Amino acid sequence: MNTVTRKIIEIDEDLCNGCGECITGCPEGAIQLVDGKARLVSEFYCDGLGACVGECPTGAIRVIEREAAPYDERSVIQNIARQGPAAVQQHLDHLKDHGETDLLAQAHRFLGEMDWRKMDRREMDSPTDALACGCPGSQSRSFESTKSGASCPSAQAEAATTPSALTHWPVQLHLLNPLAPHYQGSDFLLAADCVAYALGDFHSKHLKNRTLGIACPKLDQGQEIYSEKLRALVERAKINTLTVMIMQVPCCQGLLKMAVEAVRGSSRKVPIKALVVGVEGEILKEEWV
Repeated sequence: MNTVTRKIIEIDEDLCNGCGECITGCPEGAIQLVDGKARLVSEFYCDGLGACVGECPTGAIRVIEREAAPYDERSVIQNIARQGPAAVQQHLDHLKDHGETDLLAQAHRFLGEMDWRKMDRREMDSPTDALACGCPGSQSRSFESTKSGASCPSAQAEAATTPSALTHWPVQLHLLNPLAPHYQGSDFLLAADCVAYALGDFHSKHLKNRTLGIACPKLDQGQEIYSEKLRALVERAKINTLTVMIMQVPCCQGLLKMAVEAVRGSSRKVPIKALVVGVEGEILKEEWV
């Protein structure tokens, strides 16, 4: 394989805490979580401009100059196009902001050749298109089709008593990509980890027709990243509403506070509904905040 001397990122494994925030900051797909650590899995996807550096809360990423495979804009565009219009626009803005006019021209040319806006959404979201060396658990995917009759009848019959309303993956707030297509214009539900276990009708009554993110305000680390992702959902994904479901225990109030502050700090506002769930599985409080 031919190599050139160029700028490329380097990840310090000892400093990396596996939060996955750099993955959101790299729509090009150069970084994936592998064995709980961020890894540079594709040199030709890394443009060396360092957008992911500012996303890392531990300072584990830096830009260096070394021998590496040449950056390949065509491969990058083909990968990003599967993530939907928002991810494509983020990449184009990224190139423009860094004055990469040649790469920007290449990107527009390749997009024109692909006629990417007419690609079938199911093809774009297919998990089989993920990098083979990436972490399958963090690959954004939608599966609305399986909720509307596309799955086999026998499987539907077996699941009929306990149908799932989940339409996408991943759902953990550290791992989800706010620019994934399924969040665009959706009604977003932010739920404390314990809510779904305490509430028997969580799927049928509360998750149905909503996208989902889950978090624990007491045990999760790197929660400043959560605020950034919530702002991205409001400002970039343009979610319609934000529903926050927490448990009645005091520590859960931190999740609601975080969501309210994130929306208040955003350039765009959305209505917020708060629900408090009792440990015995009842809704204790429901209000717009």
